[in-house]
Amino acid sequence: MCDNHPINPDELAEATARADEELVRLGFNRRDILRSGAALVAAGGLGAAGLAQPAAAAPARRPGKLTWLVGDHHVHTQYSHDAKYKVNQQLDAAQRHGVDWLVFTEHSNTGHRKQGIYDQYEELQRERSRRNMLIFQGIEWYIPSAEHCTVFTTPSRRALETLCAFELVYDGKLNAWEKAPRGSSDEAAWEQKAVEAITWLGEQKKRGLIGDALVFANHPMRLGIDSPHEMRNWRDADPHIMIGMEGAPGAQGYGVGKKVDPGDQRGEHGNKPSDYSWLGYTEDMMRPWGGFDWMTATVGGMWDSMLAEGKPFFITTNSDNHLTVKDTWKFDASKYPQVEPWLSAKSEFDKFNVIGRRPDPVATDEPQGGSDFWPGQFSRNHVGATSRSYSAVMEALRAGRSWMDHGHLLQGFDVQVSARRGRGKGDAWGNIAGLGDRVRVRRGQDVQVTMAVTTTDYANFAGIVPELAHVDIIGGPVTGRVLDRDGFRAPQTTVMKSFDTTGRRGTFTLSHVFRDVEESFYIRFRGSDGNRHGAGYFGRSVDPHGPIRHGNEIGDANPIFVDATR
Repeated sequence: MCDNHPINPDELAEATARADEELVRLGFNRRDILRSGAALVAAGGLGAAGLAQPAAAAPARRPGKLTWLVGDHHVHTQYSHDAKYKVNQQLDAAQRHGVDWLVFTEHSNTGHRKQGIYDQYEELQRERSRRNMLIFQGIEWYIPSAEHCTVFTTPSRRALETLCAFELVYDGKLNAWEKAPRGSSDEAAWEQKAVEAITWLGEQKKRGLIGDALVFANHPMRLGIDSPHEMRNWRDADPHIMIGMEGAPGAQGYGVGKKVDPGDQRGEHGNKPSDYSWLGYTEDMMRPWGGFDWMTATVGGMWDSMLAEGKPFFITTNSDNHLTVKDTWKFDASKYPQVEPWLSAKSEFDKFNVIGRRPDPVATDEPQGGSDFWPGQFSRNHVGATSRSYSAVMEALRAGRSWMDHGHLLQGFDVQVSARRGRGKGDAWGNIAGLGDRVRVRRGQDVQVTMAVTTTDYANFAGIVPELAHVDIIGGPVTGRVLDRDGFRAPQTTVMKSFDTTGRRGTFTLSHVFRDVEESFYIRFRGSDGNRHGAGYFGRSVDPHGPIRHGNEIGDANPIFVDATR
């Protein structure tokens, strides 16, 4: 998750020249890519006033039978300079913990772009042929002037080449566009590069050069450098490509594997505002709340401000696995080959960059340091896919047909929203929608929300059978595009309905009816074991029992939009 190895500016020109040679070999040209990305953004309406607002999505048609698949979109191996496990170790662990799909997201580095990404592709091809698992390859993109993103594609050789070109041309680390000081001359220019990158990636899909691609912002509040206007700009650059953010960061075992203060025990979120962070963020916002990122956990906060605009923008959770807590595998730098050019490398980081891979870890009997859980061990994404395929998983994520949990809080969760046809008591409910969907209703109609909940009937990795204490419906009116793109408040969003589920087991339903709907609104869903909660960030009247700093097992689900029309 952390990276303290920027490219030496003196070496940048030479590295760029080598990268340009690689681009030519792949059939790309840096100048053409940059020109294309900038032209596409200009055509889309980027100017002093900001990005043009995309057209509102049409009401979705809920698909038929769904297969709920568990996954993790943020996992590292020895192909990252700060992780240690082999690919097959991560896949073995993921399968033990019930994972159906997984994305490898190695850090960008000179060794990765030169050889590591290609070696891993060949390794993943072999693993795909022998496992009943959907195995994606991606990168952890260093966003110019901001944090990190998961970027991944459907598997193919052409998609690999496109991913390589994206990394070479647009990665903030490889091109020395990282963390522009606030207010510097570089800040706006680098922010523009990020928008161009997402736009260009979307164009590759539109042209049929790749099957599909998705982008998620990773741990957006860890350093406080992902400003609200950047989040909106990325999403609006191509809302079919940049579809959301990590609502809960990885490294959830930070407090188990390391000695830290109680408030900093989730996600390695222990930073303070700096010269790089956005001025509107405080130290409190850069902490985890119930294990979730402040942007997600805060009712009426940043996530809700985007949903209140009517923007489909979805959340995930993940392991961000580098080093598993109390695992006994050890990284040993002495295992690098004792030949040139490794012998002349000045640091372990330089040795890694020779071929973009660390040595295989060594088995020991002693617990090692770490702050992560294995994929699927603690954090899980559940996506409602129409089939067990790469494209179906990506489309489910894009559609927001997903929910996530910590500590295996639930085994199942699904939602149906429907509008009453007519006004009589016997009139049927129609226009059914589910997670991530939109449902169109006439003003004055009633809208019913029905949640199907299945509690967990087994002990999780900690030996605990989780108990669900309450489920909340959170929501507010859709008020349209904001004038201030740095706004992060949705002042009319509240906890609209809370269900006490103490002692309930098995599968049961929870229902609520919104009477005489007169305005468009959205709703999202949250569950908790209730062990640590209190008044939410914006007060008890907004969120009477929300997560508090450092937290408990909690779950979240993506929103549903209700469009009221005449």
